[in-house]
Amino acid sequence: MTASELPVVRFKPKAHQRAQRGHPWIYSNEVEMDAATKALPAGALVQVATGNGEVLDHGWFNPSTLISVRRLETGAVPPGADFFEARLRAAAELRERLFEEPWWRWIHAEADGLPGLIVDRFGDTVVLQANTAGADRALDQIVEAIGRVAPEVTTIVARNDTASRGLEGLAQEVRVLKGSVEGAVRVRENGATYFADPLEGQKTGWFYDHRANRALVRQVAKGQSVLDLYAYAGAFAVQAALGGAERVVSVDRSERALEFAGRAAAANGVDGKIAFQRADCFSVLEAAEPGGFGLVVADPPAFAKSRKDLPQALKGYRKLARLAARAVAPGGFLFIASCSHAVDAAAFQAEVARGVHEAGRRGRIVARGGADRDHPEHPHLPESAYLKSLLFALV
Repeated sequence: MTASELPVVRFKPKAHQRAQRGHPWIYSNEVEMDAATKALPAGALVQVATGNGEVLDHGWFNPSTLISVRRLETGAVPPGADFFEARLRAAAELRERLFEEPWWRWIHAEADGLPGLIVDRFGDTVVLQANTAGADRALDQIVEAIGRVAPEVTTIVARNDTASRGLEGLAQEVRVLKGSVEGAVRVRENGATYFADPLEGQKTGWFYDHRANRALVRQVAKGQSVLDLYAYAGAFAVQAALGGAERVVSVDRSERALEFAGRAAAANGVDGKIAFQRADCFSVLEAAEPGGFGLVVADPPAFAKSRKDLPQALKGYRKLARLAARAVAPGGFLFIASCSHAVDAAAFQAEVARGVHEAGRRGRIVARGGADRDHPEHPHLPESAYLKSLLFALV
């Protein structure tokens, strides 16, 4: 489609300044919502123009959401036929510089120039999530572009079952778009082998964001007795065991998750070091012997799904830190993380520090972490840096 054929979304007078400085989102109160604009379909490709008609950019438009335009950041030139291939290729080249094997987050939404699109690669399998109307409308083009950039990919799965799709007016679904899925897919990370479920696992089946944090845990696990809470598919537990932990107790409420964790332990030859326990993590901590572990890892699911959950979430992180710190032996370590978007880093640290103090413990923060390098951050979206982690050395 040529530029002259594209519909135009216009800013209100002087409302374009924030976008002109580089912000990738344009809000509904910044644009002229006339009858023609409101009638545009969700996910339509549009030109974005200032009040005097100067084309500033192109983007995906949704008349029904707070974020009206997700900018594609192509400037005054509309996206060409090779747009998706170029963005996918650039993202892949970055990951190939950072990692030796093709197990990484390939596309991280706005940061990689494809708003609302998540693509995780597992060797010859790709799992994607189209979380915006624009990405959803372009799904066939995206799949074709993946095939051109990485012809060795034989299977593509759409895990379009996120809550954010509902905000965009999209249905939830899980579909195999290319190839077939025969059980679990293999994951390679930090020299270890794991297994992920692309059809029924959490998110895309795996959490690449903690790769560097798991390497850190491996480093401090040597000679320690380790309690791994919210184990999921065993990533932290296996790394701790490979790092020389004397024993690991790995806890999760999901029997399915622990099955995958057990497979990973066996595949890496550390199943004799790890005991798997299906239980509620808070209950395990409340019953734990004070000072019984040299390292406690607490990586819970998001306590705050939205801003309204924030007060209760902060109390939850404080309680988790208090109980976990109590279980750490003097001279030991506490690794604790939050993936809640609504909880910022300062608030998370404050509540964790308070919890450690309430446990009667003193400590030093020896490392702070976030999502790994395959989860780049758009420089104008600091709020997208959702993952926070702290490593405490306790006395």
